[in-house]
Amino acid sequence: MQSAPASTSQHRWKFFRTGGLDQVALETGADLLHLDELDQKLWVALSCPVKGLELDERTLALIDHDSDGRIRVPELLRAIKWASVRLKDTGDLLKGADSLPLAAINDQTPEGKMLLASARQTLISLGKPDATAISTADSGDTKRIFAANPINGDGVIPAEAASDDETKALIADIIACQGAATDQTGSPGVTSEKVDAFFSELGAYLAWADQGPNPEANILGEQTAVAFEAIKAVRAKVDDYFARCRLAAFDARSINALNRAESDYLAIAAKDMKITAEEVRGFPLAIIAAGKPLPLTEGVNPAWAACLANLQQDAVAPLLGATKTSLTEADWLALCARFVPYEKSTELKPTTNCEKLGHERLKAIAEGKSRATLTELIAKDKAIAPEFQAISDVDRLVRYQRDLRALLHNFVNFSDFYSPDKWAVFQAGTLFLDSRSTELCIRVDAANPLAAMSKAYIAYCTCTRAGCTPLTIAACFTQGDSDYLFVGRHGVFYDRQGRDWDAVITSIVDNPISIRQAFWSPYKKFLRMIEEQVAKRAAAAEAASTSRLAATAEKAANADKAKPVEPPKKVDVGAVAAIGVAITGAISALTLILGYFFGLKAWQYPLAFIGLILVISGPSMVIAWLKLRQRTLGPILEGNGWAVNGRVRINIPFGTALTDVAKLPPGSKRSLEDPYEDKDAAKRKRQSVLLILLLVLAGATSWIRFDANQHKSPAPDNKPRYFWQDRTDPIATPPATVAPAPAAPAAPTK
Repeated sequence: MQSAPASTSQHRWKFFRTGGLDQVALETGADLLHLDELDQKLWVALSCPVKGLELDERTLALIDHDSDGRIRVPELLRAIKWASVRLKDTGDLLKGADSLPLAAINDQTPEGKMLLASARQTLISLGKPDATAISTADSGDTKRIFAANPINGDGVIPAEAASDDETKALIADIIACQGAATDQTGSPGVTSEKVDAFFSELGAYLAWADQGPNPEANILGEQTAVAFEAIKAVRAKVDDYFARCRLAAFDARSINALNRAESDYLAIAAKDMKITAEEVRGFPLAIIAAGKPLPLTEGVNPAWAACLANLQQDAVAPLLGATKTSLTEADWLALCARFVPYEKSTELKPTTNCEKLGHERLKAIAEGKSRATLTELIAKDKAIAPEFQAISDVDRLVRYQRDLRALLHNFVNFSDFYSPDKWAVFQAGTLFLDSRSTELCIRVDAANPLAAMSKAYIAYCTCTRAGCTPLTIAACFTQGDSDYLFVGRHGVFYDRQGRDWDAVITSIVDNPISIRQAFWSPYKKFLRMIEEQVAKRAAAAEAASTSRLAATAEKAANADKAKPVEPPKKVDVGAVAAIGVAITGAISALTLILGYFFGLKAWQYPLAFIGLILVISGPSMVIAWLKLRQRTLGPILEGNGWAVNGRVRINIPFGTALTDVAKLPPGSKRSLEDPYEDKDAAKRKRQSVLLILLLVLAGATSWIRFDANQHKSPAPDNKPRYFWQDRTDPIATPPATVAPAPAAPAAPTK
């Protein structure tokens, strides 16, 4: 089903912007009636699961028309259309009320009129004839509703629905033969299909029985069936026995093979045999010999002893005499021939379940009037089926009245998710962990790789509670840092019913949580690197110490052996030169940096310090800012079976509202006296901080004075001088003035 373009709709829509997304507002019944005209590209979601939401699954199952476990746009529109025919104002669906006023039902349509009558009948059945509204608790109490009238249109007729004992007995007999169906109240009963099947079998059985007894068949009267069953139980084995005896008479060499090999008996003898000797059931009935009669009481296969005893007692003794304890092949064939007419008669007998009631009872049922009475009850039940079917429609409409508002505001738009006083239907509860509580916890089947695209920090937790099925949640942390969030850490999860669950982190999708975390991240990484290097150096030192101890122990153990002369170590001139070059370069770079640094004016130092911080923390803060701007809910919901159409953003202010950090309540008093504080360490820390501040202050004061002096008496060449430059160097000392040469003395006159 494709929705019509928005430009063709005459309905004027209202949109609101939340989370950087334009969402349609659903405020009136007209908005709902024209919802099929809204372009589906403007819907926030296009599909959601039936399970795992904080909505009544029975309501969601009623909306899920094709029962595939998912609700899509056409099914939601279908539910709105169904309810609009039965309500005076479709806008009542947006109220989310727990009960449906009878006055709100539209009695001007056939569907609404029947539903209103059923709602009133329901309240009467519940003992509330004066009620003006019906709730889900009322409409869902089907046992009380249907218990008021056993004939309730559900297609099942229980025994209490009959008014006479004969019909009640017939219903009990049908249940005994065909099994019971359960009606709305849970009582056993019969359906029209079971009644028809019972009387069909009854007719077939009586038709066979009415043919009259066959004198040739019932040779032993009522015991004929018992004797025939005794013969039937051993017929195949007896035929096998006499066939083996005939083969033994043909060739005596086959006797050993016909009696089974000795190895077969050895294999059985090696095991613990049972009293019934089931291990030898495949062996012959007795020892095979040429022309040997079949013994019935002694010397027989123990696995068949009981069957042969029944054959002798039920068939052989009545027909061949009680003293007959063995049968020749001729005796056996004659005995079987006596039962051929009975066997043919039983082949024509229909297989039915009603035979156990006895011929007389079946005959009485066929000749009585209870069937007609039962047929009338079934017809009456079918006649009132539409009225009672409307009772389920009452329950459906009451549920829509209560739950459709929440579904619409978490499907067409996500106003509940962004609301400060409502929860979204996919928010499962609150997770308390690491001095924080996060409300964005979503039930999922398992960790979903697609969730990383949400750019959110997600901790997948397995939650367990005694007597409940474990569940998995995706908890999004949107405030604070991730320093102490790791796999295996435990917390407590409170679901929407207030029940507490033990929660443990099983996997993490790592993304920035806040700009503050990104600011400190480089420094924390630097400290971790230092700690790792210190740990590595300590481990290396320990390994070296252990190696030296081992070498010393080895030398002490081998002190009596001659020590090999070690060659003199040579000095690697290239290595020494490389080290010198490296040291010179480092000193030059440090001198250059210090030159620029101390060449700054006093007011430029704070700017330089801020610039240095930005150089270090700026890249991680920019990356975190970009990711936090892209943080969205859709990929997380994909793990729960949602098809999110819009980009449901979780910006920084909204994320701050979803996760709370522990803070003291207003007006609390706080004592800073810690009896277990390491006072020496705290004192050293304070002294270190004070020393650094004094050094900074002294340096700043010295530099300000020096800079002021430089400005008062500038150098002759008007160039600034730095404190590390020598005042007598060629640059700082002005050139000396060259004195004129003295005049030459005058020559003496003569």
